[in-house]
Amino acid sequence: MGRIIRAMTRDGSARAILLDGRDIVERARQIHNTAPTATAALGRTLIATSLAGSMLGEKEDVMTVRFKGDGVGGAIVVTSDWCGNVRGFIQNPQADLPLRADGKLDVGGCIGKGELYILRDAGGSEPYVGVSKIQTGEVGDDIAYYYATSEQIPTVCALGVLVDRDYTVREAGGALVQLLPFADEETAEKLEQNAAKMRPVTKTLSEGKLEDVLAEVFEGIEYDIFDEIECEYKCVCSREKTDNALISLGARELTDMIENGDETTVMTCSFCDAVYKYSKSDLKHLLKAVEKNNGN
Repeated sequence: MGRIIRAMTRDGSARAILLDGRDIVERARQIHNTAPTATAALGRTLIATSLAGSMLGEKEDVMTVRFKGDGVGGAIVVTSDWCGNVRGFIQNPQADLPLRADGKLDVGGCIGKGELYILRDAGGSEPYVGVSKIQTGEVGDDIAYYYATSEQIPTVCALGVLVDRDYTVREAGGALVQLLPFADEETAEKLEQNAAKMRPVTKTLSEGKLEDVLAEVFEGIEYDIFDEIECEYKCVCSREKTDNALISLGARELTDMIENGDETTVMTCSFCDAVYKYSKSDLKHLLKAVEKNNGN
C-alpha cells in the first residue's frame, strides 16, 4: 500500500501532500514489465497523479494526467481517484536510455518534448482539460509549471523513483507543496529556500520515513499534519466494462468477429494484467443485446 500524509502551515500559507509510493510503482513495474528508465518515468507520473488526485473533492471525481511527448517512452497516461488510488501505462514499457552525466536515469529523454494534459472529471457533461508545454520531461518540473501557469498556483513538486540493481523499485515517493491565497511572504521565501536544499525524496525515505520528508519541506515553519490516507495501484476494469466496449462496436462489427474472427477473442486491460476472453458463443450473446437495444 501507498501512504499519503497531508499537512498545512499553521499560518495558512501553504499545504503539502506527500506520498510513499514504493509499492504502487513496483506493482506498475510488475504489470507492465518496464525497463528502468520507463519505470522511473511511469513511476514519477503515478506519484504526481496520486498526489494531485488526493485533492479531488468528491468520491466520483477522477483526474487523468497524460504526457504526450516525442521521447522513446511514447505517451504516458495515469488516472487517480480522490483517495490517490492510481493506475497507468507507458506506451513503450521497454524504453531505456543511457544514464545521464550525473548518473541518474534519463526520464526527460524518455518523455521528450510535447504537451502535458490534465483532465478533471467531476461527473458533469464536460470534464475540465488543462494543457501546458512539457518543460523538461522530468515530470515534477512539468507538474509545477502546469499549476503555476494554468491554475496560477505557485507549486513545488519533488518526485523520485530509485530502481535497484535487479530492476525492482527500491524507493519511490514525492511531495507536492502549494502556496495558498494570501500566503505570508516570509513563509513563502522560507519554503523556497527549503525546496532548494531538500535532499532527493528517495534518499530521505531510504533513511527514514515520510514525516522526515515533510520536516525538510517545512523546516523552520510551524505546521500540522491534518490527515493520512492509504492508497494503492488499483485498476477499475471489469468484465462488464469489456462487455460494454464490445457492444459499442455495433451489430455489424460483432457479426464479422463471429463469422470471420478467431475462436476466442481476447480483451486485455491497458492498465493492469487482467485478461478477458470471449468465445463466439459469448459474442453471440452480446450481439443479441445489441439487436434488442436496436429494437430488432
